[in-house]
Amino acid sequence: MNRINNSRNNKKRNKKDLDEIEVKKGKKAKTKKELKEEKKKAKKVEKEAKREARKRKIRSFFFKMFLLLILILIVLGILFYNKTVQNGGGIRGALITVLGLSVENVDDLEPINVLLLGMSEDISAKLTDTIIVCSYNPKNQSASMISIPRDTFIGKDKNQAKGNDKINTLYHKNPDKLLKTVSTMIGIDIDYYALVKTQALIEIVDILGGIDFEVPINMDYDDPTQDLHIHLKAGMQEINGEEAEQLLRFRHNNDGSSYPANYGDNDYGRMKTQRAFITETIKQTIDFKNILKTKSIINTVFQNIETNIVIEEFIPYLPTAVGFEFDSILNYQLPGVSEKCNNLWFFVQDKKETIELIKELKIAK
Repeated sequence: MNRINNSRNNKKRNKKDLDEIEVKKGKKAKTKKELKEEKKKAKKVEKEAKREARKRKIRSFFFKMFLLLILILIVLGILFYNKTVQNGGGIRGALITVLGLSVENVDDLEPINVLLLGMSEDISAKLTDTIIVCSYNPKNQSASMISIPRDTFIGKDKNQAKGNDKINTLYHKNPDKLLKTVSTMIGIDIDYYALVKTQALIEIVDILGGIDFEVPINMDYDDPTQDLHIHLKAGMQEINGEEAEQLLRFRHNNDGSSYPANYGDNDYGRMKTQRAFITETIKQTIDFKNILKTKSIINTVFQNIETNIVIEEFIPYLPTAVGFEFDSILNYQLPGVSEKCNNLWFFVQDKKETIELIKELKIAK
Protein backbone atom coordinates (compact mmCIF):
# COMPACT_ATOMS: atom_id res chain seq x y z
CA MET A 1 0.00 0.00 0.00
CA ASN A 2 2.80 2.33 0.98
CA ARG A 3 4.58 1.42 -2.24
CA ILE A 4 1.53 2.41 -4.28
CA ASN A 5 1.19 5.72 -2.41
CA ASN A 6 4.87 6.50 -2.90
CA SER A 7 4.53 5.84 -6.61
CA ARG A 8 1.58 8.19 -6.83
CA ASN A 9 3.46 10.89 -4.88
CA ASN A 10 6.48 10.52 -7.15
CA LYS A 11 4.28 10.99 -10.23
CA LYS A 12 2.75 14.11 -8.73
CA ARG A 13 6.20 15.52 -7.92
CA ASN A 14 7.48 14.73 -11.41
CA LYS A 15 4.46 16.39 -12.96
CA LYS A 16 4.92 19.45 -10.73
CA ASP A 17 8.59 19.63 -11.65
CA LEU A 18 7.70 19.37 -15.33
CA ASP A 19 5.12 22.09 -14.96
CA GLU A 20 7.65 24.36 -13.18
CA ILE A 21 10.17 23.68 -15.93
CA GLU A 22 7.56 24.54 -18.58
CA VAL A 23 6.64 27.71 -16.70
CA LYS A 24 10.29 28.66 -16.41
CA LYS A 25 10.79 28.01 -20.12
CA GLY A 26 7.71 30.13 -20.91
CA LYS A 27 8.94 32.92 -18.70
CA LYS A 28 12.37 32.81 -20.33
CA ALA A 29 10.84 32.95 -23.85
CA LYS A 30 8.59 35.87 -22.88
CA THR A 31 11.48 37.86 -21.46
CA LYS A 32 13.42 37.62 -24.73
CA LYS A 33 10.42 38.91 -26.66
CA GLU A 34 10.04 41.75 -24.23
CA LEU A 35 13.72 42.57 -24.53
CA LYS A 36 13.38 42.69 -28.31
CA GLU A 37 10.40 45.02 -28.06
CA GLU A 38 12.20 47.14 -25.51
CA LYS A 39 15.18 47.42 -27.83
CA LYS A 40 12.91 48.56 -30.65
CA LYS A 41 11.29 51.09 -28.37
CA ALA A 42 14.68 52.22 -27.10
CA LYS A 43 15.91 52.74 -30.69
CA LYS A 44 12.75 54.64 -31.55
CA VAL A 45 13.10 56.82 -28.46
CA GLU A 46 16.77 57.39 -29.32
CA LYS A 47 15.85 58.43 -32.87
CA GLU A 48 13.18 60.79 -31.57
CA ALA A 49 15.65 62.21 -29.09
CA LYS A 50 18.22 62.77 -31.84
CA ARG A 51 15.56 64.34 -34.07
CA GLU A 52 14.47 66.68 -31.29
CA ALA A 53 18.09 67.51 -30.56
CA ARG A 54 18.62 68.44 -34.22
CA LYS A 55 15.47 70.57 -34.16
CA ARG A 56 16.68 72.31 -31.01
CA LYS A 57 20.03 72.99 -32.64
CA ILE A 58 18.36 74.41 -35.77
CA ARG A 59 16.00 76.56 -33.68
CA SER A 60 18.92 77.69 -31.57
CA PHE A 61 20.92 78.53 -34.72
CA PHE A 62 18.13 80.61 -36.28
CA PHE A 63 17.39 82.29 -32.98
CA LYS A 64 21.05 83.26 -32.66
CA MET A 65 21.06 84.50 -36.28
CA PHE A 66 17.90 86.50 -35.59
CA LEU A 67 19.49 88.05 -32.51
CA LEU A 68 22.63 88.78 -34.53
CA LEU A 69 20.55 90.41 -37.27
CA ILE A 70 18.71 92.52 -34.70
CA LEU A 71 22.04 93.49 -33.18
CA ILE A 72 23.46 94.41 -36.59
CA LEU A 73 20.38 96.51 -37.39
CA ILE A 74 20.65 98.26 -34.03
CA VAL A 75 24.34 98.97 -34.62
CA LEU A 76 23.69 100.17 -38.17
CA GLY A 77 20.81 102.29 -36.90
CA ILE A 78 23.07 103.88 -34.30
CA LEU A 79 25.82 104.45 -36.86
CA PHE A 80 23.29 105.87 -39.35
CA TYR A 81 21.85 108.16 -36.68
CA ASN A 82 25.29 109.37 -35.60
CA LYS A 83 26.35 109.95 -39.21
CA THR A 84 23.08 111.76 -39.89
CA VAL A 85 23.69 114.02 -36.87
CA GLN A 86 27.24 114.68 -38.10
CA ASN A 87 25.78 115.64 -41.48
CA GLY A 88 23.46 118.22 -39.93
CA GLY A 89 20.58 115.99 -38.82
CA GLY A 90 17.01 115.95 -40.05
CA ILE A 91 15.92 114.93 -43.53
CA ARG A 92 18.84 116.74 -45.14
CA GLY A 93 21.37 114.91 -42.97
CA ALA A 94 19.64 111.58 -43.58
CA LEU A 95 19.71 112.09 -47.33
CA ILE A 96 23.38 113.10 -47.27
CA THR A 97 24.10 109.91 -45.34
CA VAL A 98 22.01 107.65 -47.63
CA LEU A 99 23.75 109.04 -50.70
CA GLY A 100 27.20 108.63 -49.14
CA LEU A 101 28.02 112.34 -49.23
CA SER A 102 29.50 114.78 -46.74
CA VAL A 103 28.38 118.21 -45.56
CA GLU A 104 31.44 119.75 -47.22
CA ASN A 105 30.42 118.31 -50.62
CA VAL A 106 26.97 119.84 -50.32
CA ASP A 107 27.83 123.25 -48.84
CA ASP A 108 30.36 124.10 -51.57
CA LEU A 109 28.04 123.52 -54.52
CA GLU A 110 27.86 126.11 -57.28
CA PRO A 111 24.64 127.29 -59.03
CA ILE A 112 23.52 124.97 -61.81
CA ASN A 113 21.56 125.57 -65.03
CA VAL A 114 20.03 122.59 -66.84
CA LEU A 115 18.06 122.45 -70.07
CA LEU A 116 15.21 120.00 -69.39
CA LEU A 117 13.74 118.43 -72.52
CA GLY A 118 10.81 116.17 -73.32
CA MET A 119 10.51 114.53 -76.72
CA SER A 120 7.20 114.00 -78.45
CA GLU A 121 6.11 110.54 -79.58
CA ASP A 122 5.14 111.72 -83.07
CA ILE A 123 5.62 109.03 -85.67
CA SER A 124 6.72 111.48 -88.35
CA ALA A 125 9.51 113.22 -86.43
CA LYS A 126 11.41 113.38 -83.15
CA LEU A 127 10.63 116.83 -81.79
CA THR A 128 11.36 118.33 -78.39
CA ASP A 129 7.91 119.47 -77.31
CA THR A 130 9.09 120.37 -73.82
CA ILE A 131 11.99 122.81 -73.41
CA ILE A 132 12.54 124.27 -69.94
CA VAL A 133 15.56 126.12 -68.58
CA CYS A 134 15.87 125.04 -64.92
CA SER A 135 18.15 127.11 -62.68
CA TYR A 136 19.02 126.38 -59.06
CA ASN A 137 21.31 128.19 -56.64
CA PRO A 138 21.90 126.01 -53.54
CA LYS A 139 23.66 128.79 -51.62
CA ASN A 140 20.72 131.20 -51.52
CA GLN A 141 18.08 128.50 -52.15
CA SER A 142 16.58 130.15 -55.23
CA ALA A 143 15.22 128.37 -58.29
CA SER A 144 13.41 129.22 -61.49
CA MET A 145 11.93 127.54 -64.54
CA ILE A 146 11.62 129.26 -67.91
CA SER A 147 9.62 127.46 -70.60
CA ILE A 148 10.61 128.01 -74.20
CA PRO A 149 7.75 127.52 -76.70
CA ARG A 150 8.48 124.69 -79.10
CA ASP A 151 7.63 126.97 -82.07
CA THR A 152 10.22 129.61 -81.11
CA PHE A 153 11.81 131.10 -84.24
CA ILE A 154 15.57 130.47 -84.51
CA GLY A 155 16.06 131.34 -88.20
CA LYS A 156 17.80 134.38 -89.68
CA ASP A 157 15.12 135.71 -92.03
CA LYS A 158 11.42 135.71 -91.10
CA ASN A 159 10.43 136.24 -94.73
CA GLN A 160 12.03 132.93 -95.66
CA ALA A 161 11.02 131.06 -92.49
CA LYS A 162 10.58 127.29 -92.78
CA GLY A 163 9.42 124.54 -90.44
CA ASN A 164 13.03 123.69 -89.63
CA ASP A 165 13.44 127.18 -88.17
CA LYS A 166 11.51 126.11 -85.07
CA ILE A 167 13.57 125.36 -81.98
CA ASN A 168 11.97 121.97 -81.40
CA THR A 169 13.82 120.58 -84.46
CA LEU A 170 17.31 121.31 -83.15
CA TYR A 171 17.86 118.48 -80.68
CA HIS A 172 17.37 115.78 -83.27
CA LYS A 173 20.02 117.47 -85.41
CA ASN A 174 22.54 118.32 -82.72
CA PRO A 175 21.99 118.42 -78.91
CA ASP A 176 25.00 120.70 -78.38
CA LYS A 177 23.65 123.13 -80.94
CA LEU A 178 20.34 123.31 -79.08
CA LEU A 179 22.22 123.90 -75.82
CA LYS A 180 24.26 126.74 -77.35
CA THR A 181 21.20 128.27 -79.02
CA VAL A 182 19.20 128.39 -75.79
CA SER A 183 22.22 129.73 -73.86
CA THR A 184 22.49 132.57 -76.36
CA MET A 185 18.74 133.28 -76.28
CA ILE A 186 18.57 133.41 -72.48
CA GLY A 187 21.93 135.09 -72.00
CA ILE A 188 23.32 132.59 -69.45
CA ASP A 189 25.69 129.64 -69.53
CA ILE A 190 23.83 126.35 -69.68
CA ASP A 191 26.26 123.48 -69.44
CA TYR A 192 23.87 120.57 -69.06
CA TYR A 193 20.90 119.14 -70.89
CA ALA A 194 18.66 116.21 -70.06
CA LEU A 195 16.14 114.71 -72.45
CA VAL A 196 13.76 112.64 -70.32
CA LYS A 197 12.01 109.77 -72.07
CA THR A 198 8.35 109.06 -71.43
CA GLN A 199 9.19 105.75 -69.73
CA ALA A 200 11.25 107.55 -67.08
CA LEU A 201 8.34 109.78 -66.16
CA ILE A 202 5.98 106.80 -65.84
CA GLU A 203 8.43 104.79 -63.72
CA ILE A 204 9.36 107.67 -61.39
CA VAL A 205 5.76 108.58 -60.66
CA ASP A 206 4.93 104.93 -60.02
CA ILE A 207 7.98 104.48 -57.74
CA LEU A 208 6.64 107.38 -55.66
CA GLY A 209 3.24 105.72 -55.53
CA GLY A 210 1.61 108.51 -57.54
CA ILE A 211 1.71 112.32 -57.38
CA ASP A 212 -1.00 114.38 -55.71
CA PHE A 213 -1.83 117.07 -58.26
CA GLU A 214 -4.71 119.34 -59.14
CA VAL A 215 -5.66 118.84 -62.78
CA PRO A 216 -6.70 122.33 -63.99
CA ILE A 217 -9.46 121.29 -66.43
CA ASN A 218 -11.30 118.26 -67.81
CA MET A 219 -9.09 116.66 -70.45
CA ASP A 220 -10.60 114.56 -73.23
CA TYR A 221 -8.45 113.88 -76.29
CA ASP A 222 -7.74 110.94 -78.61
CA ASP A 223 -5.11 110.53 -81.31
CA PRO A 224 -5.05 106.95 -82.68
CA THR A 225 -2.02 107.71 -84.89
CA GLN A 226 0.09 108.19 -81.75
CA ASP A 227 -1.89 105.73 -79.64
CA LEU A 228 -2.51 108.70 -77.37
CA HIS A 229 -5.69 108.78 -75.28
CA ILE A 230 -6.11 111.46 -72.63
CA HIS A 231 -9.07 111.25 -70.25
CA LEU A 232 -8.65 113.12 -66.97
CA LYS A 233 -11.14 114.93 -64.74
CA ALA A 234 -10.44 118.35 -63.24
CA GLY A 235 -9.56 118.56 -59.55
CA MET A 236 -7.09 117.32 -56.94
CA GLN A 237 -6.23 113.64 -57.40
CA GLU A 238 -3.46 111.07 -57.32
CA ILE A 239 -1.80 110.89 -60.73
CA ASN A 240 -0.11 107.62 -61.68
CA GLY A 241 2.62 107.22 -64.31
CA GLU A 242 0.32 106.66 -67.28
CA GLU A 243 -1.89 109.60 -66.28
CA ALA A 244 1.19 111.81 -65.85
CA GLU A 245 2.07 111.26 -69.50
CA GLN A 246 -1.48 112.21 -70.49
CA LEU A 247 -1.39 115.33 -68.32
CA LEU A 248 1.89 116.64 -69.72
CA ARG A 249 1.01 116.00 -73.36
CA PHE A 250 -2.45 117.57 -73.31
CA ARG A 251 -3.03 120.72 -75.39
CA HIS A 252 -6.69 120.64 -76.38
CA ASN A 253 -9.82 118.47 -76.28
CA ASN A 254 -11.42 116.55 -79.11
CA ASP A 255 -13.92 119.39 -79.58
CA GLY A 256 -11.10 121.97 -79.95
CA SER A 257 -11.53 123.57 -76.53
CA SER A 258 -8.42 124.05 -74.39
CA TYR A 259 -7.19 125.78 -71.25
CA PRO A 260 -8.99 129.04 -70.43
CA ALA A 261 -7.35 132.26 -71.63
CA ASN A 262 -6.44 133.36 -68.09
CA TYR A 263 -4.52 130.09 -67.62
CA GLY A 264 -2.83 130.05 -71.01
CA ASP A 265 -4.33 128.55 -74.15
CA ASN A 266 -3.01 125.42 -75.90
CA ASP A 267 0.82 125.28 -75.77
CA TYR A 268 1.05 128.06 -73.17
CA GLY A 269 -1.35 126.21 -70.89
CA ARG A 270 0.51 122.96 -71.42
CA MET A 271 3.84 124.57 -70.52
CA LYS A 272 2.32 125.98 -67.33
CA THR A 273 0.94 122.56 -66.39
CA GLN A 274 4.30 120.94 -67.14
CA ARG A 275 6.15 123.35 -64.86
CA ALA A 276 3.61 122.87 -62.08
CA PHE A 277 3.72 119.07 -62.31
CA ILE A 278 7.52 118.91 -62.44
CA THR A 279 7.68 121.15 -59.36
CA GLU A 280 5.21 118.95 -57.48
CA THR A 281 7.05 115.77 -58.48
CA ILE A 282 10.38 117.11 -57.18
CA LYS A 283 8.66 118.33 -54.02
CA GLN A 284 7.13 114.94 -53.27
CA THR A 285 10.34 113.11 -54.22
CA ILE A 286 12.21 114.94 -51.46
CA ASP A 287 9.51 114.09 -48.92
CA PHE A 288 10.91 112.11 -45.97
CA LYS A 289 8.83 109.01 -46.75
CA ASN A 290 10.53 108.78 -50.15
CA ILE A 291 14.14 109.23 -49.01
CA LEU A 292 14.97 105.53 -49.27
CA LYS A 293 13.59 105.54 -52.83
CA THR A 294 15.97 108.31 -53.92
CA LYS A 295 18.63 106.04 -55.42
CA SER A 296 16.00 104.00 -57.29
CA ILE A 297 14.61 107.22 -58.73
CA ILE A 298 18.06 108.45 -59.75
CA ASN A 299 18.87 105.12 -61.41
CA THR A 300 15.52 105.16 -63.23
CA VAL A 301 16.14 108.69 -64.48
CA PHE A 302 19.64 107.96 -65.75
CA GLN A 303 18.49 104.76 -67.45
CA ASN A 304 15.83 106.66 -69.38
CA ILE A 305 17.45 109.92 -70.39
CA GLU A 306 19.90 111.27 -72.89
CA THR A 307 22.14 113.70 -71.08
CA ASN A 308 25.63 115.07 -70.66
CA ILE A 309 25.18 115.19 -66.87
CA VAL A 310 27.51 112.94 -64.89
CA ILE A 311 25.44 111.30 -62.14
CA GLU A 312 28.18 111.81 -59.54
CA GLU A 313 28.03 115.56 -60.22
CA PHE A 314 24.24 115.66 -59.92
CA ILE A 315 23.67 113.62 -56.72
CA PRO A 316 25.20 116.18 -54.27
CA TYR A 317 22.46 118.69 -55.23
CA LEU A 318 19.66 116.47 -53.93
CA PRO A 319 20.16 117.04 -50.16
CA THR A 320 20.26 120.81 -50.64
CA ALA A 321 16.73 120.68 -52.02
CA VAL A 322 15.35 119.24 -48.76
CA GLY A 323 14.99 122.60 -47.03
CA PHE A 324 13.92 124.34 -50.20
CA GLU A 325 10.52 126.00 -50.35
CA PHE A 326 9.16 124.60 -53.59
CA ASP A 327 6.31 127.07 -53.64
CA SER A 328 8.96 129.77 -54.12
CA ILE A 329 10.08 128.41 -57.51
CA LEU A 330 9.68 131.17 -60.06
CA ASN A 331 7.86 129.97 -63.17
CA TYR A 332 7.99 131.95 -66.39
CA GLN A 333 7.68 131.61 -70.12
CA LEU A 334 10.19 133.11 -72.53
CA PRO A 335 8.94 136.65 -73.33
CA GLY A 336 7.63 137.12 -76.86
CA VAL A 337 4.59 136.90 -79.15
CA SER A 338 3.11 134.56 -81.74
CA GLU A 339 3.74 135.80 -85.26
CA LYS A 340 3.02 134.55 -88.76
CA CYS A 341 6.18 134.36 -90.84
CA ASN A 342 6.15 133.21 -94.44
CA ASN A 343 2.66 131.74 -93.88
CA LEU A 344 3.82 129.72 -90.87
CA TRP A 345 3.14 130.46 -87.21
CA PHE A 346 6.16 131.00 -84.95
CA PHE A 347 6.83 132.29 -81.48
CA VAL A 348 9.15 135.28 -81.74
CA GLN A 349 11.27 136.08 -78.70
CA ASP A 350 11.34 139.57 -77.18
CA LYS A 351 15.06 139.93 -76.42
CA LYS A 352 14.79 143.10 -74.32
CA GLU A 353 12.17 141.59 -72.02
CA THR A 354 14.27 138.43 -71.77
CA ILE A 355 17.26 140.44 -70.50
CA GLU A 356 15.05 142.12 -67.90
CA LEU A 357 13.61 138.77 -66.82
CA ILE A 358 17.06 137.25 -66.28
CA LYS A 359 18.07 140.29 -64.21
CA GLU A 360 14.92 139.99 -62.13
CA LEU A 361 15.44 136.28 -61.52
CA LYS A 362 19.13 136.84 -60.67
CA ILE A 363 20.13 133.67 -62.48
CA ALA A 364 23.86 133.05 -62.32
CA LYS A 365 25.49 133.51 -65.72
